[in-house]
Amino acid sequence: MSTVTSRDGTSIAFECLGSGRPLILVDGALCSRAFGPMPKIAPLLAERFRVYLYDRRGRGQSGDTSPYTREREVEDLEALIGEAGGSACVLGLSSGAGLALEAAASGLPIERLAAYEPPYMVLPKDAARHANADHQAHLARLVAAGQRGDAVKYFMRDMVGVPAFVVFIMQFFPGVWSKLKAAASTLPYDAAIMGDFSLPAQRLARVRTPTLVLGGEKSDARLRAAVEAAAKAVPGAQLRMLAGQTHNVSPQALVPAITDFLAA
Repeated sequence: MSTVTSRDGTSIAFECLGSGRPLILVDGALCSRAFGPMPKIAPLLAERFRVYLYDRRGRGQSGDTSPYTREREVEDLEALIGEAGGSACVLGLSSGAGLALEAAASGLPIERLAAYEPPYMVLPKDAARHANADHQAHLARLVAAGQRGDAVKYFMRDMVGVPAFVVFIMQFFPGVWSKLKAAASTLPYDAAIMGDFSLPAQRLARVRTPTLVLGGEKSDARLRAAVEAAAKAVPGAQLRMLAGQTHNVSPQALVPAITDFLAA
């Protein structure tokens, strides 16, 4: 493990795999270097690229500094890009894709950007449900009260839309549930990144990085709509839907698509 210091003094832990063109992986909510899809994706991409796998602030072995702002997470990416040599490609998943798009809109030196299913809510019914929910404040209250499990339940049921019985069953897998609760304090961070979950069309229009927006053909209609809307909002972006895939994308399906795009 290595560390890099972000602009506000926060230590960001990362590891580097492989060699070649630098590629930084940006996790979604509740995930880290040790938990989630990236630990499986990183070794496959490392066959072609120099992959930077990092813990977002507040997770794993990275530090944290209050107060949190979305801009500070962008600065974390900026520090990693500096560590990678001053420019890098970026792959973001879910809310990590939202963060990666915000970083590109902020003008960071990102050579190519791949964003898998940033969870914007663009269908009228879903958009209305999230618009006034103030997810960030609600999650912050739960975390401050020490109710980490309740924060995870709220995120999964009320924000993501996971069926209640699935969330209930997950609590009987202690290895998984304990890791989710350990990262629950960062759920307000992902809520801050996504805001009211509306498509930030004006911000995305500022992206000048060659961009690929991906989704799964079997994902929920709201996520497929979000992928299509994001691809339209980013100037010149490519759109690619992966056959047979959902939000929980298979590394074997994702990595070839990312490799093709980055090697173009």
